[in-house]
Amino acid sequence: MGKKKKDIIQLERESVIPIQKPKIISSLANLLEQTSDRADFLRLCQRIEYTIRAWYLLQFEDMMQLYTLFDPIHGAQKLEQQNLTPEEVDEFEIKFLMYLFQVMDKSNFRITTDDEIEVALSAQYRLNLPIVVDESMLDKRLLTTYFTKHPHDNLPYFADKYIIFRRGIGIDHTTGYFFKSKVNTIIVRAWRCFLKVTGLKRVFFRKSRPQFKNDKKESIEISTEAEQDDLYVERIRVENMKLSIFSKLLSKITIQEPTFDRIIVVYRRANTKKENKRGIYVKHFKNIPMADLEIVLPEKRNPGLTPMDWVKFLVSAVIGLVTVISSLSMPKADIRVIFAILSAVIGYCVKTYFSFQRNLFTYQSLITQSVYDKQLDSGRGTLLHLCDEVIQQEVKEVILSFFMLMKWGKATRQ
Repeated sequence: MGKKKKDIIQLERESVIPIQKPKIISSLANLLEQTSDRADFLRLCQRIEYTIRAWYLLQFEDMMQLYTLFDPIHGAQKLEQQNLTPEEVDEFEIKFLMYLFQVMDKSNFRITTDDEIEVALSAQYRLNLPIVVDESMLDKRLLTTYFTKHPHDNLPYFADKYIIFRRGIGIDHTTGYFFKSKVNTIIVRAWRCFLKVTGLKRVFFRKSRPQFKNDKKESIEISTEAEQDDLYVERIRVENMKLSIFSKLLSKITIQEPTFDRIIVVYRRANTKKENKRGIYVKHFKNIPMADLEIVLPEKRNPGLTPMDWVKFLVSAVIGLVTVISSLSMPKADIRVIFAILSAVIGYCVKTYFSFQRNLFTYQSLITQSVYDKQLDSGRGTLLHLCDEVIQQEVKEVILSFFMLMKWGKATRQ
C-alpha cells in the first residue's frame, strides 16, 4: 500500500476566554505591587460581577419563564393553565427562540454550516454505520417560522427540523490494535481498486450527502471567525495509514480526531393526530468527535447495512451462483462439491450479517454511553448553564479590559 495523503483540518481560534475567572483575578492581582491596590482590585472585580449579573438577570428570567411553557415534560400542563390562544403561543415560542439565540451568540456558540458538517462527517472514527434521522418524527414549522422572521446566513440544509450549535475545539486520542479496522481497510482499498478498474465505482460509491455543495477545497477548514493564529490538526485514521505486516498491521496504533468541545441541539418532535405538543428540546453535549457527530442527531433510525456489506452480499451470491452453474454443467457433477460451495457462500453471508449485528450493538452501546458520559444536561439545566456562561465570560472580558487600561492605558474616572 502506498503512502496515504494526510488529512489536515484548519481550525481558527475562537473569541472566548477559556481560563477560569478566579485564576484570572488572582493572576492579575499578583501583578499589582501595593497590597492596598490588590485589595481595591479584588473589591472592584466583585462589583463588576454583581453589576453584570444584575443587568442580565431580567432578560434571563424572561427566557426561563417562557421555557416553562415549552418544557417537554411539564410545559403542556403550564399552557393549559394559562388558557392562551394558539396565536399567543406562537408569539411566545418565537420570543423564546429569539432569547435563546441571543444567549447562544453571547456564549460564543455558532450554528454549524453545511460545509462544516461535510468536513466533520467526511471521515469515520468510532461509528462505522450509516446514521439517518427519521425526519417524520421532527417538527418543521417551528424553526421555519423563526428563520422566516429572523433570517440567518449560512444555515444548514436541516435548519427547518433541528439546529446544531458548536463551540470550542479539542482532540480525542484512542490507542489499540484495531485488527478488524485494518483488515476492513485493506479489503475496502482492494474493492475500490477493482471497482475503479471495472468502472463500477460510480455505482457503489456515490456521494452520500447530495444536499451539500460539491466545492473542492485545497485545505479543509472549520471557521470560528478568527483572523490569525490558526491551528492545524491532523486526522489520524486507520484508513489513511500505510498498512504493512511488519509495521502497523500487527502493532498498536493511535488514532486522532478533532472534537467539538460543546454541542447544543435544538428541535421539536412532530405532532401526532391525537396530540399537539409544543415542547422544545435543548440538549447539551461535550467532547463530541467530529467524525461521530451523528451521536447528537435527534430521532435517529436504527442503521442498516453499509454499501460495503451489500457489495459483499452481492459478489458472494454472484460467485456462488456462477460456480454452482458451472459445476452443474459438467458431465459428472459432484453433489458434495456443490454443497460445499453453497455452504461456503451461505456461511460468508451469515458472517457478514452477524458482523453487521455486532456493529449495530457497538453503535447502540456508543449511543447509550454518550447519553451518560457526553450529555451534560438538557432543558432548563442547559439554559441555566448558558446564562451563567454569558455572565462569566462578560465579567472576564471587563476585568481584563480594565486591568489593561489601568496598567498600560489612560484610565480615567469617566
